Amino acid sequence: MADDDEPSTLSRRQLGRFLREAREGRGFSMDRAANLVELSKTALHRIETGGVKKLRIRDIRALCELYEVTEPDTARAVELAEQARTPSWYTAFSGLYSDATFNMYVGLAASAQRLIAYHEMVLGLVQTADYAKTLISAFYRDSGAEDIDRRVELRLKRQTIITRKVQPVKLELLLHESTLHRVVGGSRIMAAQLRHLAEISTLPNVSVRIQPFAGGYAWGILHGPFVILDFGNDLRGHRIEPPLVYCEGNGKPDLYLEHADDVQRYIDIASAIRRTALDEARTRDLLRQVARSYQS
Repeated sequence: MADDDEPSTLSRRQLGRFLREAREGRGFSMDRAANLVELSKTALHRIETGGVKKLRIRDIRALCELYEVTEPDTARAVELAEQARTPSWYTAFSGLYSDATFNMYVGLAASAQRLIAYHEMVLGLVQTADYAKTLISAFYRDSGAEDIDRRVELRLKRQTIITRKVQPVKLELLLHESTLHRVVGGSRIMAAQLRHLAEISTLPNVSVRIQPFAGGYAWGILHGPFVILDFGNDLRGHRIEPPLVYCEGNGKPDLYLEHADDVQRYIDIASAIRRTALDEARTRDLLRQVARSYQS
């Protein structure tokens, strides 16, 4: 395992994405932006790609001022820069990092080349609008209809990372069979959701497989849901970013595991689940069969 005193890379990677998007949104080239804040182009590139371990707060503030970032978002960017200095063998984020601008997982998933997910409910990236609305409404019980609709719209927009025509993210989704029988929103919504899963699993970049009840405990433990994010390699074969594991907090802070031993453990768990899962064709048959049962 890596040294426990090594700071997490997540904060600076998220900050880099935010600053790059802010720069591009204002129409600045990297050369011009770097010149205006008195940085070298190389230094700005390293900030935007999360390559600077010791970020200078004055540089972050100068960039935010140049890009006309709002005060609240500037404060969030500064907090990310400060968080990047914190030694930790894991990183937990909530609150600040869960809003639309700084959602850590959304930014990471959009940058990944491949996602391997195990879930016991339908993953957000493949939810129908009605299924998503039912879950979101149940979680945000005190929110108004307009806020709920906005959250559903955002979730559906995020799904384009697997349906876009240019370099869609590869998704391997391992679902426990209980997902098919835990009713969300009623029979009509469940039938439509399972048909949607069967249909989207025919995309060349999407694999959906069901782990049946008969598969037991694949690793001898109750491991819970997780997503492995793989960012792929560059043209020289070097990793673009190190892979990591995301475990949704479900009311508690979300957990991100970066160290090689932790990531490998979840890769091994995914392999064990895969060995007990139905193949893709049998999974589609089961999805359609259960969908029909909801309609009868």
